[in-house]
Amino acid sequence: MLFNMKKRAVFLIDSGYLSFITKFLGGGKHLKFKIEDFVKNISNKSGCECDLVYFYTAPPYQNPIPTKEENERKANYDKFISKLKQIKHPQLIIREGRCQKIKNDYCQKGVDTLITMDLVKFSIDNSIDKILFMTADTDFAPIMKEVAKDKELVLIYFTDKRRKSAFTLSNRLWNICSKKIKIDIQDFRYLI
Repeated sequence: MLFNMKKRAVFLIDSGYLSFITKFLGGGKHLKFKIEDFVKNISNKSGCECDLVYFYTAPPYQNPIPTKEENERKANYDKFISKLKQIKHPQLIIREGRCQKIKNDYCQKGVDTLITMDLVKFSIDNSIDKILFMTADTDFAPIMKEVAKDKELVLIYFTDKRRKSAFTLSNRLWNICSKKIKIDIQDFRYLI
């Protein structure tokens, strides 16, 4: 007798990319939404249920003696992370890198390494059949190509359909993934 085993999926979210998209869709202000509703909507589009979500982020930079603005950013970040930790379904794993100031720019460090480590881990995890990956970063193309040999890899992306815009997507990522799901503003709303 054959059992109909439900495919298990994991959703990897690059929070920097998600933030960029929500700010664009919000006309310069970040959309207010519940991450669990977003995950449910994208999962439905992919034909699976993601009960495990990895959220990659980094706390804001702070000088050794933080400014008032740095303290406010950190307090807002801590409040946001605290809310994420209260989510029970889907299970949300927060993976934090760090933020480094280089000259006058602030850069996330370690986040891409955490994502790569998890992609390797999921590629050999026999309980995972599908990986939904929300990114536009072509640095992941080599590891994604390897993962796609054994797992169904679904690219979650956004485009504004303008050439050379900030949302231009590389063909390298497009060609690696077996399925692609374009994000739209409805994905951030609670849908019945």
